[in-house]
Amino acid sequence: MKKQLTLVFGAVGLLLLIDQAIKIYIKSNFVADEEVSIFGDWFVLHYIENQGMAFGTTFGSSIWGKFFLSLFRVAAIIVITYYIYREAIRIVKTEYLIVLGLILAGATGNLFDSLFYDLFFEFNPCEHFNQLPGSGIKMKCSDYGFIHEVEVRQKGFMFGNVVDMFQFNVTWPGWVPGVGGGQIFPAIWNFADSCITVGVTWMIIRSKTFFPKVK
Repeated sequence: MKKQLTLVFGAVGLLLLIDQAIKIYIKSNFVADEEVSIFGDWFVLHYIENQGMAFGTTFGSSIWGKFFLSLFRVAAIIVITYYIYREAIRIVKTEYLIVLGLILAGATGNLFDSLFYDLFFEFNPCEHFNQLPGSGIKMKCSDYGFIHEVEVRQKGFMFGNVVDMFQFNVTWPGWVPGVGGGQIFPAIWNFADSCITVGVTWMIIRSKTFFPKVK
């Protein structure tokens, strides 16, 4: 059991370091909406932040929505961590614990952004991803020397944005009905999102092995 837990939580720690290193680098060196090609034009770094959930979705972008989303993430992380420990006691397959570890690492990585980034990085009200019409929180913004007021999101502990940067620029062929010429996967995502996606996909593919039917 100890070897399993050491392996799983060691992997979680490594994935978290990778996720946070990428995000801190992007946030420290890129300007909003900056793009840099990685593999030609089809895979790019595109710096954006989102106030909601994974892959740029906006659920949780309101003040209370964001607060409860952060609470939900904290609760989910506690539950997953306890579940991994309990399953290790039952001596389940290490593969299954690693899959759970991927999901845990992804959830924790995005939670770190919300909890701490507003405490360590300067808040810029002019950046569109910090603006939230209808919030009632007003700050002055200076765009090209023109000063005006904008409504911004709540900032501080538990209210930070999630940093995203990876984007596929691949479009459907023009002959495909309804979607021709549009992007196949328009969302901008991060390393933590990919950990969750790989973990969930892996669990679905291996579900018969992880959850055998009781005869």
